[in-house]
Amino acid sequence: MDDHKSEDQHLVAAAQHILKALAASKAVSDDLRKTLLDFDIHLSAMSIVERSIKQLERKIKFAEGKIMAWKAKNSMIWDCSSKESSEYLEAVSEIQAIAKLEEELVHILVKHKQYLEPESFANEAGSVDLVNPALIPDLKSIANVMFGSKYHQEFCQTFISSRRHALDEFFVVLEIERFSNENVMKMEGNCLNREIKKWIRAVKIVFQVYLVAERRLCKQILGDFNDSVYQFCFAEITLSFVLKLLNFGEAVATGNRSPEKLFCFLDIYEVLENLAVYVDILFFEEFGSFVRDEFHKLLNKFGEASKFTFLAFKSAIANDPSKARFPGGGVHHLTKYVMNFIKTLAEYGEALNLLLADETPADPDDDGHPLAREFWSVAATLESNLINKSKLYKDVALQHVFMMNNIHYMVQKAKSSELSLVFGDRWLRRHIAKFRDNARSYERVTWGPILSILKQENTESNCTSSKENLKKKCKDFNASFSETYRSQTGWCIPDTELREDVQILISQKVVHAYRQFTGRYSSSIDEKWKKYTVDDIENYVLDLFVGSPKSLHYFSSSAQILKRDKSV
Repeated sequence: MDDHKSEDQHLVAAAQHILKALAASKAVSDDLRKTLLDFDIHLSAMSIVERSIKQLERKIKFAEGKIMAWKAKNSMIWDCSSKESSEYLEAVSEIQAIAKLEEELVHILVKHKQYLEPESFANEAGSVDLVNPALIPDLKSIANVMFGSKYHQEFCQTFISSRRHALDEFFVVLEIERFSNENVMKMEGNCLNREIKKWIRAVKIVFQVYLVAERRLCKQILGDFNDSVYQFCFAEITLSFVLKLLNFGEAVATGNRSPEKLFCFLDIYEVLENLAVYVDILFFEEFGSFVRDEFHKLLNKFGEASKFTFLAFKSAIANDPSKARFPGGGVHHLTKYVMNFIKTLAEYGEALNLLLADETPADPDDDGHPLAREFWSVAATLESNLINKSKLYKDVALQHVFMMNNIHYMVQKAKSSELSLVFGDRWLRRHIAKFRDNARSYERVTWGPILSILKQENTESNCTSSKENLKKKCKDFNASFSETYRSQTGWCIPDTELREDVQILISQKVVHAYRQFTGRYSSSIDEKWKKYTVDDIENYVLDLFVGSPKSLHYFSSSAQILKRDKSV
């Protein structure tokens, strides 16, 4: 260490020599000359301070030696000569300089600490200075004197106390209030969310920036001594502060675990998971093991809370109690809730894959990751519940419309978001096929019996019978179409594209069959029997599934026929 000091002295002397040479040069402007001379004065002051500290250190060591020597004697000081008693008092006076050094230490740490606002940490990565860097050499000099005089405990206690106070002040700057566990658990949702956001912001700043700077400060001042000294001081400075910070998270993790809290748990889990590397580096020594362990306990607690809440969410889907028929066979609110919920969950894919790895065993027939397997399971649970809800409709055709609407909604949600990457192409293809199957089943159940009315039959043998049969066919078709129109205009297909696809499917079958029927028997069918024209059928199919019940009486074409008959 003495060699290093000697080198530093030579460097300072060389720098002063260069500065004086430059200042004496005629080529230097007056402003620059003044700056150089000011710097020279500053270096001179540094040299004087260093020499003074060295002299003080020697005096204290000498005084301590005298006091210890007199202490070894069993006689009283004033029983000795007046010279010895005078030297003793002088030695005690020298020792009092330690108390003055402690005062100076506190003064520097308080007066020259950097006043920081959270905004100043926005783009930092641990590079902030908590104390004016220009004063670090002075703080190191005080440490050297006190440690050299065996007053290391006094230095550490004073240093730790001062830095703890600075941390407590920063706690206030971060706008973090100290809530009891009971208060946190009783907080209203919006209020709790606000506090959680402030807390997340605070823990990021504290672990990524502030404590990194705090540890660096400890090492700058105390790093020349045994490593355990600065490590011990850093751990002592930060322990109570970090535990106060973690207490809020502890209260949140042990609170209500409703499905809506899952996003909050995952937000905190992800933040803590990302901060774990900082904590492990900051507190890797034995002195920091308690803080490190408490942090990881909290991280694990939020992981468990997230997993528990997700599994509870799955169970809630299976046990959804709603038994009322959903109007018009539209998209059930449970379907919307579940799909929007897992759409947001997909944003936490990395964390959930880690947390759910042991929950769903891997299927050798698929290559899905844990989140995919869990989402497939959620979707299957939802489908099972929807099948049960579909049975609340007495009309089988409406059961198919309900399932078609809801599975189509699931597919569209999955296709239009990050869910497509989770569910995968195979799941999407299967469920596209499912809602299309339901559309065909609806068409078969509703329009199959109506189309059977229009089937061609062998009526050549008996004209009278044929006429009556055609009249009955027209009457039955009119009544069936009218009833279907009345009921199914009140049914609902919310998605415009899907509704148009189903209407096209109906038109291709019904309009085509009706056109063939009326064309084939045009000469045999009385116009009065035909309640609807082909165009009428085609237009009225477009009214189906709009969710507004309508009734059919007579079309304009039929009214014109009746009017023409009366005029004859």
